[in-house]
Amino acid sequence: MAVDLSGAADGVLATRAAEGDERAFEVLLRRHLGLMTAYATRLTRSRADASDAVQEASVVIWRELPRLQTPDAVRGWMMTIVSRKAYDLIRSRRVADDVDELEVPSQSGAVDDPERVAASTDAMGALRSALARLPASQREVWTLREVGGESYADIAERTGTSVTAVRGLLARARETLTREMEAWR
Repeated sequence: MAVDLSGAADGVLATRAAEGDERAFEVLLRRHLGLMTAYATRLTRSRADASDAVQEASVVIWRELPRLQTPDAVRGWMMTIVSRKAYDLIRSRRVADDVDELEVPSQSGAVDDPERVAASTDAMGALRSALARLPASQREVWTLREVGGESYADIAERTGTSVTAVRGLLARARETLTREMEAWR
């Protein structure tokens, strides 16, 4: 009889997957797939590119799991790999709008308030534009912290800067975004 791994801690799943347990890897990946995809989508600004980044990251995660020193930190480690793959894609190709970026009507059957939907859509468009105008280093640090929830130390390591530099870049990004999004408060 197969063991139910759905309630197992990430560290347990990572350890088992590192030992070759494909079911443990599947449970671990499924558990974090939504976050990985959302994070990659925010970084690449394309659902198609995000899907590619997550798929490539999944292969690397499976291959590198035996080298993971701290199985309990597997979530952050996986997000680091997703981030690297997303930035690899960004560097390798120009991001283009795709059909997936079109707004899809609500599936719930409930009629949304058109004014609220329009305001929300406009605000998200304004945020995307404001993010696009940030210098790349500020946008990267802001995305890693605000979307990915990564620590300052992890961001500093990933970007090859110091924690102090990360704090400065993040402060400038937040200040600029707050100023530019003032009309949407």
